[in-house]
Amino acid sequence: MLEARALNLTLDFCLRVGELLLSSGAGAADVTATMKSLSWHFGVRHPDIDVTFTSLSMSYQPSPEDHALIQIRQVKQREIDYEDLTLVDHLVRDVLSDRVDLMEARSTLARIVSSGHSTPRWVITLGWGLMCAGVGLQLGGTSTVVAIAFAAAVCIDRLQLMMSRRRLPFFYQQVAGGAVATILATVAAALGLVDDPSLVVTANIIMLLAGIGFMGALQDALSGFYVTGGARLTEALLATSGIIAGVSGGLTLAKLLGVEVGRLDPGAAGFEELSMMALGGAICAGAFAFSSYAPPRIILPIAAIAAVSMGISQTLTSADAGRTWPTGLAAFFVGLVSYTVAGRLRVPPLVVVVSAVVPMLPGLLIYRGLSLLGEGGPATSEGLLALITAASVATALASGVILGEYVAQPLKREAQKLESRLAGPRLVGPLKVRTGRMARREARREAGDQHADQHTDQSTDQPTDKQGDLAGRPSLAVEE
Repeated sequence: MLEARALNLTLDFCLRVGELLLSSGAGAADVTATMKSLSWHFGVRHPDIDVTFTSLSMSYQPSPEDHALIQIRQVKQREIDYEDLTLVDHLVRDVLSDRVDLMEARSTLARIVSSGHSTPRWVITLGWGLMCAGVGLQLGGTSTVVAIAFAAAVCIDRLQLMMSRRRLPFFYQQVAGGAVATILATVAAALGLVDDPSLVVTANIIMLLAGIGFMGALQDALSGFYVTGGARLTEALLATSGIIAGVSGGLTLAKLLGVEVGRLDPGAAGFEELSMMALGGAICAGAFAFSSYAPPRIILPIAAIAAVSMGISQTLTSADAGRTWPTGLAAFFVGLVSYTVAGRLRVPPLVVVVSAVVPMLPGLLIYRGLSLLGEGGPATSEGLLALITAASVATALASGVILGEYVAQPLKREAQKLESRLAGPRLVGPLKVRTGRMARREARREAGDQHADQHTDQSTDQPTDKQGDLAGRPSLAVEE
């Protein structure tokens, strides 16, 4: 009875950890590998784990004669919360290092999930406003444009929060956000406050794109989790369609009112504007990390990485290298350095890479494509080309970051011998290895334990505990 209870608690703990990781944007490969590491540590050898976008399942059968134990847990969609993600990542490392037992780990996980944040929610709203202000500065907007972008972001965040509490689907929240951004820009143009209201719309499009999980979708596809990757890609496309619907609706309203919103052509930036673009990108990335509850110690490094990546992207773009390849190379730099930075500051690399690439999201191209489509006629084909380019830029961002992680992680000695044969880099969860020497040492230790148990049985005539693996004895060495 005790062994069955320990088995149930172990599977439940692994599923709860996987649920939080998956809902926070972690890839299915990372979730599966983390769950396998935890189950192996607690003595559950070779469980069957199935990860999809909406549910997690885990089964274990000790022997063919025994009944299989199966547990399923639904994945609840949550807002991006990098504080909880970091705390759970630390908890997993403590468990695998044998600093925390199963019961204490379950209690700690319950506290992480149930407790709130020390930062008030209205401060997070101001963080989103600062993020859009940084995008406005990055695009070369005036102080009035930056102020209006800040106010529009605050309105969008409060509106989406209210809609979320009423359980409206995310698609309608994106439609409302795009419409609010365009309507406020239209009002500002009608009042003569700004000369180029398209800057305001573009800044808020970046905010709406920031919460879309392109990164996780592409990581799942590259690592062989095609069902989960397809579901995440569908969600991302649906959310982007909501932005397009909201912005196009606002542009149609502006046209009916006779207000010329205009469109912004992504021209080449000179070196004089490069410093302002880097500063705006740094503010945008740092504010996004803050608004996503990232630990304060990582915000400044994220801002610095974003500033350098913006410099790389814009320098290559100004040299007539197009948009896709410069963005991909800048994202590759982010993935390359984020692993080391995240390791030193003890946060998951996912927190760094997602925040640092936010300033390079293709909000400008999406807005330009919508404006051209709204004009109709010969501009329609150019608008479609702009939207296709936006999709290629988003793909370049995700694939560049993941390629950077592929290159960076094997530079560490322990990444050469993962205990799991899953493809793809680890953006969440510790790298656990089991070398041949460690495996032989473990086998000798288990053989010695079995010999000691047999000697005890013969001397005391007590029954042998055949489920001793569930006692929580560590079986893998951990190297971080």
